[in-house]
Amino acid sequence: MFSFLSKNQPETDSQTISLDPDNIPAHIAIIMDGNGRWAKSRHMPRIAGHKQGMETVKTVTMAASQMGVKVLTLYAFSTENWKRPTDEVNYLMKLPTDFFSAFVPDLVKNNVRVRVMGYTDQLPEKTQQAVQGAIEDTKDCTGMVLNFALNYGGRAEIVTGVKRLAQQVSDGQLDPTAIDDEMISNVLMTASLGQYRDPDLLIRTSGEERISNFLLWQIAYSEFVFVKEHWPDFNGDSLAKAVQTYQQRHRRFGGLEPDENQK
Repeated sequence: MFSFLSKNQPETDSQTISLDPDNIPAHIAIIMDGNGRWAKSRHMPRIAGHKQGMETVKTVTMAASQMGVKVLTLYAFSTENWKRPTDEVNYLMKLPTDFFSAFVPDLVKNNVRVRVMGYTDQLPEKTQQAVQGAIEDTKDCTGMVLNFALNYGGRAEIVTGVKRLAQQVSDGQLDPTAIDDEMISNVLMTASLGQYRDPDLLIRTSGEERISNFLLWQIAYSEFVFVKEHWPDFNGDSLAKAVQTYQQRHRRFGGLEPDENQK
């Protein structure tokens, strides 16, 4: 369990993870890795890992919302995941339907809004319907945004955004010398998240330490936390520990601390 303690208050419960409420990452992005390995270690089919992984999504979503996170982005299905076995892909395409039908009432109750980014037009019709239904059902929620990256790839996203800018240049609507960081950010799939479009914290489960084509532009100054737990074993305490690690770091964004400027 985690609690918010004042900076001068001693932590008396060794099982409690103390967090600074004034330093909660506004946007947390998670690469949910290890479903298959979790299942394999239990002599279960890979799809059992994906099923359990969806339960973890529910747990972590509620924990992040209670913690005060503004945006939780989950890497659910990449543009490269189509290369997996057909049976597994078909199951993954079915998961959003089952997940949203069971979880949307809880999301609404907790004021959580669903957003989905990626090339959703390439998803099966039923999957698209489930996604759009969840977005519609939670559109009036004003709390945390639960943002799924579904059929998403970082390089493809950048290419798509660059093409949009190139078309504006070709149409005479944009001077190429005017293109800057802000303009590129505004043509990416996270643009609608406004001030929260870039993650403060990126977490990857299952012990792997790579980005896997996820939010390549947006994580330029994110803090990375890699954990050994497979995604189905990740929970609210795991999230709190990752945030605690984040809070122990000092983000400079390429600059220096005030006292370092004197050296």
